[in-house]
Amino acid sequence: MPGSRHARLAVADWRHGHHHAGRRLRRGGPETEATFWATLLGGTVDHEEDDWWSVRVGDDEPVCVQLAPDHQPPQWPDGLPQQVHLDLVVPALGPAHDEAMAAGATLLQAADQPDAEHGFQVYADPAGHPFCLCW
Repeated sequence: MPGSRHARLAVADWRHGHHHAGRRLRRGGPETEATFWATLLGGTVDHEEDDWWSVRVGDDEPVCVQLAPDHQPPQWPDGLPQQVHLDLVVPALGPAHDEAMAAGATLLQAADQPDAEHGFQVYADPAGHPFCLCW
């Protein structure tokens, strides 16, 4: 968006240091959103400006959340388009699923074969952004 602040989004491979490029998240209740991602990534939240929260994991700042007063959550898989989609690679689905749900995620699509060697499940974060836990 013109004039908006851009931030790097590099999501850690479920706390194991591998990074994937991405972008910032925009939403109406950014403190809840930042807290959700800090919980999943094992980080902390810094409220840096009136409209800006950063998630810190160690010395990294992998996720930033900016206030978007007119935010409308995407409707997965059809409807309002996604603003961002993250794939988080996890060592095992069970513990990662439990942690995501406890942090406030909503399961959108369960894996067809959760015991398969590789797969994914689709979730929504508290703002409705879809993301996947992949293994």
